[in-house]
Amino acid sequence: MTSQLAPGLLVAAPGMGCPFFDHTVVLLVEHGEEGALGFVINRPTEQPVTSLMEGLEIDDLAEEIDGEVWIGGPVAPDTGWVLFDPTSGDTEDVDALRIEPRVAVSASRLFLEQIAEGGGPERYAVLLGYAGWGPDQLDDELREGAWIPIDVDPKIIFDLPPEQRWTAALATLGIDPARFGRLGVAEA
Repeated sequence: MTSQLAPGLLVAAPGMGCPFFDHTVVLLVEHGEEGALGFVINRPTEQPVTSLMEGLEIDDLAEEIDGEVWIGGPVAPDTGWVLFDPTSGDTEDVDALRIEPRVAVSASRLFLEQIAEGGGPERYAVLLGYAGWGPDQLDDELREGAWIPIDVDPKIIFDLPPEQRWTAALATLGIDPARFGRLGVAEA
């Protein structure tokens, strides 16, 4: 079951107290009575995709693989997902959840192997872990003002550098984080 929040983006409110989620943008995939699931989209790692695939013992690596590895969230960091633009390459037969026409996610190892061989999408990132909330947990955090929901925007996900995504997401609502103090109150 999904809600009006999912699919969508959750933007950490200025002044959020949680160190992991401070200044994050989460692609919210599911939200319902049993909880919520999403992926952080602005926490890149220094790990190259080729190193990750070698660690998974995926052979036949293409000479050049340009994808990025991101921290998808603090839950199950040993799990992997591929966030991709299904309109940007060969993704027709991929077992994936299409979130919107230009945003999809897959947990398929076969898809990773396709990417390793030089196929697959042109625009993608491998996500390690995910963001998860138990029943009513995200709803409570929303009521407390920790998150600001906005619509999914593929431009924020794929076109901007990770360090600009949080500010750009807030800007879609006319929010300038520089005008907020640590507690989220406008400073004089």
